[in-house]
Amino acid sequence: MKDKKILYVSSEVVPYLPETEISSMSFETPRMVNQQGGQIRIFMPRYGNINERRHQLHEVIRLSGINLVINDLDMPLIIKVASIPKERIQVYFIDNDEYFKRKATLTDEDGNLFPDNDERAIFFAKGVIETVKKLNWSPDIIHIHGWLAALLPLYLKQFYKNEPLFNESKIVTSVYNQSFDSTLNKDMVNKIAFDNIDAGAIKVLEKPSYSNLMKVAIDHSDALIIGSEVIPSELETYLKDSEKPVLDFKEKDEFAEAYTEFYNTSVL
Repeated sequence: MKDKKILYVSSEVVPYLPETEISSMSFETPRMVNQQGGQIRIFMPRYGNINERRHQLHEVIRLSGINLVINDLDMPLIIKVASIPKERIQVYFIDNDEYFKRKATLTDEDGNLFPDNDERAIFFAKGVIETVKKLNWSPDIIHIHGWLAALLPLYLKQFYKNEPLFNESKIVTSVYNQSFDSTLNKDMVNKIAFDNIDAGAIKVLEKPSYSNLMKVAIDHSDALIIGSEVIPSELETYLKDSEKPVLDFKEKDEFAEAYTEFYNTSVL
């Protein structure tokens, strides 16, 4: 993986949030590439429950200051950055007071999904892409982890399809069992359609369930990884039917070689 440029976009990463399958692999995979001499960037949301002082987050003024239009509203984009201790890995945080200041990640104290998670997902996808454009950094691979990041493949292939920086980029999405019950905001499909995204590509989001959100990510990815030992059977079938390269689930102690080979042979 020497000199390969890989962008990791995740809804959660350790050590900034508690350890889960997603947050753990969102750290282990870039660390593995980093150790092999690859160039990496990691992006995640700056949730309000991340301790900025302890993790030494600071705002990057030259990257902040643009507004993203979400459902016809201008939302300021703030970029913060921190380094994972001992790893020489930088993590970029997508921030906005309206979407990410609250002291929680995706649900309230009663476990209910935040009603604006749909807009947060749109903001996160656009925010990552706009920041990478400002960095003028053209990734060979973009690897997506977690459903809050699942709109990024759609936006890259549709909204930003004429952006030359990503012409050669291949998108890999890891599909996990870390999902949610019920659905996101029912108006989600209209908010995405506001960005002139092809209606056929997002028709399934008329019911914005976890599986349907991941189907949109699968449709717009070049290769897929099964990130959990068991995933919803509906998605298992969808992956098989996609006729795209799919890497089966690998335990944490055996993933490195398999991911490296998959990147090199099935993705690049």
